[in-house]
Amino acid sequence: MSPTQGSSVPNEHETVGAYALGLLDDAEATAFEAHLAGCEWCAQQLDELAGMEPVLAALADLPGAGTPAIGESLSARPTPRVAEKLVDEVAERRARKRRRNLYMVAAAGALIAGGPFVAVATTGGGSGGNVAASAVNPAKTLFATMTDKASATDPATHASATVGMARKDWGTQAVLELKNVKGPLRCSLVAVGKNGERETLSSWSVPNWGYGIPDATREEAKNPLYIGGGAAFQPNEIDHFEVTTFDGQKLVEVDS
Repeated sequence: MSPTQGSSVPNEHETVGAYALGLLDDAEATAFEAHLAGCEWCAQQLDELAGMEPVLAALADLPGAGTPAIGESLSARPTPRVAEKLVDEVAERRARKRRRNLYMVAAAGALIAGGPFVAVATTGGGSGGNVAASAVNPAKTLFATMTDKASATDPATHASATVGMARKDWGTQAVLELKNVKGPLRCSLVAVGKNGERETLSSWSVPNWGYGIPDATREEAKNPLYIGGGAAFQPNEIDHFEVTTFDGQKLVEVDS
């Protein structure tokens, strides 16, 4: 670990770990503190190690941390050289963790921008009244812009579904509009490929009052459910979509 890749490391930089662990005597600590006042790199490393002193010190008992002399405590702290090795490992692990966090933030941003959408339907509060689904549901907004759609109504269950599709480089983005379904149910939208393979695009729960019930007494139950998802299939590779319950009942099938 060095402030400049490929250059020699001054002794002052090498003592940051020993200083963090309290291994320096008074004169050495005073000298390092004078160096620290003008060294941004050491200040950053010391900040990285904040709170790690008990953890690093506890590693003194591990194999390779040095053998205590006769009469010396087995819990003695590691030598400055061992401390620097531990500091290097801690810094590298923290750097990897920061990189993973950045990747996760980037992935979350991609999903918000163009990935699968969560299910949102009109909801009513005890005192706040009803909230229009279009105001809170990006899936419904996306559904309205889609030009490639297919619909079907099952004669037995009377469930009605329309699936909007959009071709993407990664496969097919889909949004389901589901009506005339009462709960309680747990359901999934499944794409069935022409090769027979099945992919689950999304899953959700149906409350007791249901979705898209025209004569419902609850205002929110009159609104359809809009839920988005994605499949690795390209649109021309999909044979049909199925809305199924978790116990295997098919509510409605929509040809692609």
